Amino acid sequence: MRVHIDRDRCTGSGQCALLAPEVFDQGEDGLTVLLAQEPPEESYEDVVQASLTCPTQVITVTD
Repeated sequence: MRVHIDRDRCTGSGQCALLAPEVFDQGEDGLTVLLAQEPPEESYEDVVQASLTCPTQVITVTD
């Protein structure tokens, strides 16, 4: 799994950091920071849920 974030469209809602804190965080500017571009398989469900929950749909998950 690979994860990508479009930081130009991120509004910093923080849902991703709450759902998958091992993969996402928020920077000093409040926008999402990707901690793991290729997170472990056990994070898959949390990462997918984070991408679905993101209000601006800036998270892309590919297999």
